Amino acid sequence: MNAHAERGVTDAVSAAARPRDAGVVAVRPRDLGIPFDGHPGPLNAITDVPGVEVGMTTLIRGDGPLVVGAGPVRTGVTAILPRGRADVGRACAAGWHALNGNGEMTGTTWIEESGGLSMPVLITNTHAVGPCHAGAVEWVAARHPAVARQWLLPVVAETWDGYLNDINGAHVAAADAFAALEVASGGPVAEGAVGGGTGMTCYAFKGGSGTASRRATVGDDVYTVAVFVQANFGARRELTIAGRPVGRLLEVENPQEETDWLAPAGAGSVIGIVATDAPLLPGQCKALARRVPLGLARTGTSGSHFSGDIFLAFSVAEDGEALGSRLVGGCTCPASLRFLPWGSVDPLYEAVVQATEEAVVGALVAGETMVGIDGHRSPGLPNDEVAALFDARG
Repeated sequence: MNAHAERGVTDAVSAAARPRDAGVVAVRPRDLGIPFDGHPGPLNAITDVPGVEVGMTTLIRGDGPLVVGAGPVRTGVTAILPRGRADVGRACAAGWHALNGNGEMTGTTWIEESGGLSMPVLITNTHAVGPCHAGAVEWVAARHPAVARQWLLPVVAETWDGYLNDINGAHVAAADAFAALEVASGGPVAEGAVGGGTGMTCYAFKGGSGTASRRATVGDDVYTVAVFVQANFGARRELTIAGRPVGRLLEVENPQEETDWLAPAGAGSVIGIVATDAPLLPGQCKALARRVPLGLARTGTSGSHFSGDIFLAFSVAEDGEALGSRLVGGCTCPASLRFLPWGSVDPLYEAVVQATEEAVVGALVAGETMVGIDGHRSPGLPNDEVAALFDARG
């Protein structure tokens, strides 16, 4: 690894690592008896889709009053590689959608133009898009120099963590993005206050990173559809879990009611990444991305004007040649993509909605109370009380 990346490596964790203690598996929503529709894959995570790898850099340092440039620091980077670290540059069919545009996701104009995604996807805080973009370019140049001879347009998306984190302190460096990419792997995916989700708040509870997957049957074939979210949105009164108005049933501190809450209730943002092994056209991937808001709505949100809600979907089914993944030495003959008939994709839509709902709840259930700048608190979801609500329901 190059010297520039060394600082970030100390904080990097692979997808298989768990928050706080690598020996403890975090609680997940189904452990609380929360009923969800659909059938998850073996990991119930985005890494159930073959080839997808996830890595994270988590930065937690300092306590007390905000000193810009010194902290406290509650932030990080999440890296998602659609075809893994070894296969960067080979395109996937892809499409994107914005429910509300108060946010950023780089690389989307080229995805819209070409229908392909061949670069890593990174998620971080609002003011760290630049360093993460630079870190992704540096990593591709170091690990895939032949790919880097062409132009590189990585996808970098963001949500705002300035309630807990010294967001103007430039604590996320290119090295941190490099480190997250360097440790990306398959396997279980950490949820809650890890990676880019470290400093996020969702429905006025501790939010962050969440993931889930579903099996979708189309004819005689079974495909995997999976979602990863960085959840930082919603007003407390809106929170709904499996149809129950949990936000109004729980008597827990609500930072959105405090005078130092820095944004209107419901503001924040959410990034959703959808992966599947079903063969799809770019337009069909875009259609999957458009279904993410339906899953978010199941958790209660109405989509705040101050929330950047941006979604990307990709399919790993095809080899990418038809999507022009190579500029030099690529195929010059006519190429083709296999895809499901449009009339057959409803099971995939349903899977996106179901997995999105559970991924958001997963971020909440994994969250623990976090104190950040100036003593700002983001309370953890009281899992015992939530479990009691569903136990009482039978």
